[in-house]
Amino acid sequence: MSNGSLENWLLKEDCHLNFLQRVAIMLDVVVAVEYLHHSHHTYIVHCDLNLANVLLDEEMVAHVAVFGISKVLVVSKSITHTVTLGSLGYIALDEIMSISCNVYSYGIMLREVLATKRPMDEEIFNKNLGLAWISEFCIASMIELSLDCTEDTPESRITMKDVVKRLNKTKNVFLET
Repeated sequence: MSNGSLENWLLKEDCHLNFLQRVAIMLDVVVAVEYLHHSHHTYIVHCDLNLANVLLDEEMVAHVAVFGISKVLVVSKSITHTVTLGSLGYIALDEIMSISCNVYSYGIMLREVLATKRPMDEEIFNKNLGLAWISEFCIASMIELSLDCTEDTPESRITMKDVVKRLNKTKNVFLET
């Protein structure tokens, strides 16, 4: 893709993605993953959803890539696994590989996109992020959304359909301010 990965855009020193661009990119990602989860009789678990695997085209539209270790789940929404798949920091520590693992990874990505910090950085949500210009509602709703995605147990995590609704609401509130 002509604009490379989201990781390259966010984690370089001179990152110039504004808040609306970040929300739009994360909406592109969640719509793609929600499609994998709910558009067929099979469920596709990406297994390695992270910033490096989100590619941006010339219009800065995000595309989820690198499906090499993805799993197709038929009928049941989960399978047991014995091998850890995915990238460190993005992996849900569940014993069951399921679509909620993608929700967890998405929540970690959402934190990174908001804070421009790696998931293992100690200060991923520090007080000096330079986000004062964004409404408190937008920041709070995105942080809450990322926390709801990364609940400890798969059953406690929200669905990608819920993520789409809530992120669209945040985007609309931001556009109204």
